[in-house]
Amino acid sequence: MEPELGRHRHRLLAGLQGNVIEIGAGNGLNFAHYPPADTSVLAVEPEPHLRQLARESARNAAVPIEVVEGLADRLPADDASMDAAVTTLVLCSVPDQGRALAEIRRVLRPGGQLSFLEHVRAETKLMGRTQRVLDATIWPIIGGGCHTHRDTEAAIVAAGFTITDLQRLRFPDGRISLPTSTNIFGTASRP
Repeated sequence: MEPELGRHRHRLLAGLQGNVIEIGAGNGLNFAHYPPADTSVLAVEPEPHLRQLARESARNAAVPIEVVEGLADRLPADDASMDAAVTTLVLCSVPDQGRALAEIRRVLRPGGQLSFLEHVRAETKLMGRTQRVLDATIWPIIGGGCHTHRDTEAAIVAAGFTITDLQRLRFPDGRISLPTSTNIFGTASRP
């Protein structure tokens, strides 16, 4: 799945410039995909082990990346200090999407861009029911707090962003659907 996801990561980050904040950087899988032109990245990761792996990954990146401790609902950045924000498979696991998105909006300058790649609520009733059951039982435990049945598109709009590009993706691309197969990919702007 990572080669396919890697292509989506590359498309997501293409063209980003200026001061970028990545929320939930994990082990730094996005770092190799940042474009080298006039970009610096503040990568926020709350988990110590993943943060250390991200720091190691940042050493090989084509752009300057500072990896710091932080939470999505308390970002370590000043108001309107960022040109772009990136979330990749992270808004499913934050405790409160609304608070996290409000915080992203706070740190973005007016006209700033949110680039997102997130798995979301399935479009079929059967998989939607499956996601709800899993979210209420075992999935958050085994998936690092992940909730598969969130309506992230609606949460982005409710936080005051204007979605400028949105694509629905299904991966891994196969006949069998997983609870995380339904994804959205796109950009939103901060007014």
